[in-house]
Amino acid sequence: MPARDVYHQAVKFALIKDGWTILAEDYVLQYGEDKVYADIAAEQTIAAQKQGRKIIVEVKSFLGRSFINDLEGAVGQYVIYRDILEETNSDFKIYLAITKAVYKNNFQRKLAQTILKRNQINLLIIEPENEVIEQWIE
Repeated sequence: MPARDVYHQAVKFALIKDGWTILAEDYVLQYGEDKVYADIAAEQTIAAQKQGRKIIVEVKSFLGRSFINDLEGAVGQYVIYRDILEETNSDFKIYLAITKAVYKNNFQRKLAQTILKRNQINLLIIEPENEVIEQWIE
């Protein structure tokens, strides 16, 4: 079982506070004979549903030595999971959850903005101390 990201609980509680129902943690995506946990790199995924919308949230802390290295891993996972969801005609939409601080300090960089745009990455920005959602970016 994948290890949980340090912000896993904060994201989970922020979603609950925002009115989401948690359907599963450690959500499994299967494609053909392959199964992946939507958080293969030791972070936790949350699946939730609100008003008929279903989402998968990939939680990332970006606490590694290199933001670019963490970004490469996060984007790779996001694209793989998104592609599986599309290929299986899933009604889930995927989001990458990051903290407000990470968004302000790192995701404003030109390279990060380009990668987000080109890969059509949806973001869920949280404030972890108060466990609240700050912003949804699609």
